[in-house]
Formats: sequence, C-alpha cells, structure tokens
Amino acid sequence: MTGSVDANIFELAPIAMWIEDFSGVKAQFDLWRSGGVSDIRSFLRQDMARVAECSARIRILQVNRKTLDLFEAADLDELSGNLDKVFRDDMWEAHINELCDLWNGETEFVGATANYTLSGRRLDIQLRGSVLPGHEETLAQVLVTTEDVTDREDARRAELENRRYAEGVFEHSPVSLWIEDFSGVRALLEDVRARGIVDFRVFTDVHPEFVRQCMAEIRVLDVNQATLDLFCAPDRKTLLMRQSEILRDEMEKPFREQLVDLWEGRLFHSREVVNYALDGSVRHILLNFAVFPGNEHDWSRVQVALTDITARKKAEAYLEYLGKHDILTKLHNRAFYTDELNRLERKSLRPVSAIVIDLNGLKDANDQRGHDAGDALLRRFGEVLNSVVKPPHHATRIGGDEFAVLMPGADRQEALGMIETINEILKINNQFYSDALLSVSMGTATSEPGESMEAIMKRADDAMYEHKRSFYAGKPPNERRRAGS
Repeated sequence: MTGSVDANIFELAPIAMWIEDFSGVKAQFDLWRSGGVSDIRSFLRQDMARVAECSARIRILQVNRKTLDLFEAADLDELSGNLDKVFRDDMWEAHINELCDLWNGETEFVGATANYTLSGRRLDIQLRGSVLPGHEETLAQVLVTTEDVTDREDARRAELENRRYAEGVFEHSPVSLWIEDFSGVRALLEDVRARGIVDFRVFTDVHPEFVRQCMAEIRVLDVNQATLDLFCAPDRKTLLMRQSEILRDEMEKPFREQLVDLWEGRLFHSREVVNYALDGSVRHILLNFAVFPGNEHDWSRVQVALTDITARKKAEAYLEYLGKHDILTKLHNRAFYTDELNRLERKSLRPVSAIVIDLNGLKDANDQRGHDAGDALLRRFGEVLNSVVKPPHHATRIGGDEFAVLMPGADRQEALGMIETINEILKINNQFYSDALLSVSMGTATSEPGESMEAIMKRADDAMYEHKRSFYAGKPPNERRRAGS
C-alpha cells in the first residue's frame, strides 16, 4: 500500500520529476580519480566533451506525467530518444556544478539551467537533485525535479532590460539629469507647517537662513554624463565634492522660489537659473524639477533636468545690445539716446548736464580717402568716449558724425571736466595716428530750474556749432567748403 501511495504521489506531482541512474557517472569518476584527477571543475572545463561524456552516462529510469507534458513528449521512450534536444547549449555550465557536488560526496545539488522542449521552446529550469537513500555509494537512483520558472525569469529579464533601458536613457541623455533625495527638505517644510506658519514667503523673508538649511538637506543620488560635461567635471566624485562652486552667488533666490512651489504643492515646476562650471564660466540653465511618481509622500526621489540655454541667453543679450548700441563705435545708439532723454525728463534728478560733439573733417576724410577711413575715425572716437564715459553717464552716437554725452546729476564743472578729459585722451590717441588726426567740436549745457531736456540739448547743440565755427574760422576757405560745416 505504501509503495502504491508513493507511486501515485510521484506520478501526480505538480512538478516535473525524474528518477535517474548516475552509476555510470560514478564509474567515470572512479576512473578519473585513479588517473590522478583532483580538481574536477578545472578538469571538466579544460574539455567540455568530458561534461557531455558524463551526461551520456546518465540513464533515465522513470519520469512522471508532468515531465512528459512539460517537455512535450508522448512517453518516456520519446523523451529518452531525444535528450540531445532537451539538454543542449547553455545547460553545460550548470551541469558542471552538479557533477562537482556529486564528485565531492554531496547527496544533494541545486541549480538553475536552461532546457528545451522537443519542439525547441526554451525553458528556464530550477533544478534540484537528491540521491535516494541506500544509493549513496553507487548513485544508482537520483531523484531530480525540474521546475519551470520561465515566466519568472522572463519577468526578471524584462525588468532587467527595462532597467538597462532606463539607465541608458538617463546616462546618455543630452540633458543634464540629477537624481536627488528631497526627503530632508520635506521634513523641514512639514515642521514649519506644524508650527502654524501660513505665509511661507514672509517666513523665508524673516528667516533667510532656512533657505540655506534646506539647500544643505538635499542629497544627490546620481548624475549623468551630460552633467559632468556641462559643468566641466572629470568625474562624479569631483562634481559632488565641488557643488558649492556650481551653486553659488544668486542661487538662493531661485531655490527659495522652488521651496515656495513645493510648499504650495507644485511638485513639477521650472525656472531659469544661473550656475557655474568648475572652470568658473557661467551657465544659464533652464531647470525642470519633478518628484518621481510614487514618491509624492516623502520626495525621496526627484529628478532635476538642466538644459543649457547659455547660447540662447547670449544671443538674446546680443540682440538687446544691438537694439541699444551703434555697431561701428560700440556707443549707445539714437534709440537709447531718445529713451534716456525721456527718462531724464520724467525724473526729478537735477542738475543734468549734456555735451554735444561733432567730428570735424569726417566728410573730407570720406571724400579724399574713402569711407573706410571715415569709419576708422568714427571707431577711434567711439573708443575714446567709451574709455572716459562711465555709468551713470552715457555716451551716444546720435547721427553720422554727431555724438552726445548725457550726465545726470552732473553740474557744469563736472561737464567741463569731462570735456577736458576727452580732449586729453584725444591727444594721446592722435599720437598713434599722426597721419589721420581726430578733431572734434564740443558744446555743453547744464540744466537750469524748470528747463526741459529738449531745451538743454538745444543749448548744448548751439554751443557745439559755435565751437565748430571757431574751428573752421582758422582754416583756409577751400577747407571750409570741403568740410561742409
């Protein structure tokens, strides 16, 4: 009765079971031992045909119905006659482990391997073997179970592939990516909220040190290669050790706004910030912040994506520069001059002084030596004015050979000092260009009570023309006609 029950258990077991005879393997082991083999693993790996030789010596005595179903065999004879289809390819390494266990006297062995059904379908197998009691010396009966774990292994491989894909996307993204832990920041914010603080912006106004405390709580978990490239870092360790060089100066202000977003429940936000590379160069950055799904409760994993917009910001700055500057002289242009006059008209700041300047002999230089020569004179005079006129004063080119210096807050004495300085720099400049001397006529005016900017500029312009008439009064008549002034 007991034997019948055991036979039924074997036949009806929900897992594939094999009774195998390893006595031929035992005989082969004895032959190798007598030949001096001691390290069986190295011996087998030296020639994989030895592994196949051992496998061929295993005889299958019995299998259960689950085994036949799993390997798509009608009966034991069909299965036994096609073992070369079942045991092949990448199963040999696992088989070496089984043989090593038996060689070393173990009566049990486990392993993971790959088998194949008779139709060629690959199976991932969890294999377990146990020498049946009474057969330890001969290995004549070994119970082997082969559990099909293909679904589990497929899921594991899919997870691994997805992880590799995600890691590849992260590592090779052209955008700088930071994976960070903001759980410490969240804890600080919740502590403030628990203390009854309602207006977080006012709170950070009163306690700016809280912003710095939050910054110190951020833990960087990982960065990608684009991050190292963006900030000129040789490796991750260097980048993380020198973060203070990257996040400095005005970084507290945008981070404070980021904290306000988080306080108000905005877990996805973006803003423009300024960072610095480790070589000291400026990086204008578009920062995108996102708490990973599933981490909304603690912010333990967030992604910060940084897009380098430095080139765009430089282009914008250059376009803005072009809108307010004369390209030839690098001085402010007439559009800026008009805006500045309107601004000074609205401001109550007085006095305001103005200097109007006209380049002498520009027409003569253009006629005799070409416009390149005239442009060279204009460019040189632009260099002179740029070297002496500094904010809050502004030098502008308002026409072809006409210039103006606007000096808010400057009295007449300061304006006369500016004219003297311009003349001194002109003399120095002319020492290097003896064949093309720069000469200018200048007039100045300082505001009187209630006087409009238009009236001030008119008086300065009149003074300039008076100076010009005096300049040409000492020239021969033919030079006066060529000058056209």
